[in-house]
Amino acid sequence: MNGITLCPRLQMAADFVRAGVSVADIGTDHAYLPAYLVMTGKCRRATASDLRAQPLENAKQTIRRYHLEGRITTCLSDGLDAIDPGEAEDIVLAGMGGELIASLLARTPWLRDGQKQLVLQPMTHAEDVRRFLYKNGFAILAENAVREDEHLYIALCARYTGETTACSPGLPYLGRLPACGGEAAMCFLEKQRQRLAVRAQALRRANREPEECARLEAAAVELSAALESMHKRQEDVK
Repeated sequence: MNGITLCPRLQMAADFVRAGVSVADIGTDHAYLPAYLVMTGKCRRATASDLRAQPLENAKQTIRRYHLEGRITTCLSDGLDAIDPGEAEDIVLAGMGGELIASLLARTPWLRDGQKQLVLQPMTHAEDVRRFLYKNGFAILAENAVREDEHLYIALCARYTGETTACSPGLPYLGRLPACGGEAAMCFLEKQRQRLAVRAQALRRANREPEECARLEAAAVELSAALESMHKRQEDVK
């Protein structure tokens, strides 16, 4: 049987999905991710959901092409609004901005269930996602980063524990990326450090928002320290 080969960023998300679970892919578009998970046997069944009718039709074409009608259902839904809590154990939100992901999580209280796992891939502002998770009782279990063409992408998995996490200025920008190591993670964090430094410098020059400026500078210092530690670990391995 001809399978589906995922692009690196989707493969990274697929790797975080637990084996043997049912999965819901929110914002599925062509449903490549759920089709891959079902065809490889990693997931027993899947739900492919999208906000708009045309992407959902793309998903249905993929499902028909690979004869997966009995294992993947489609759902027209704004975020998780139309998803039944019993449909999926792992929930994937990939290919969206961090602010949107955080807002979708915030309005879905049934995700506060320690049996469910979130697989999240914010395309921008990953710090907004992490900040939401830390403040609302979710633990980030692992993160990873990949380079695809000229772009860097991250993904993380999280689970509800009910325990909030106190955040230093840099933690929402770091998450657990330092633990995964690797060139892509270091490059991603270096870009974040530069972004923070530029924003802080602009505020300082304009003599505006001194508290925000101090927060950004402190976060940049944390990222610099994390990057130094990651580089040292790489050198020790060599």
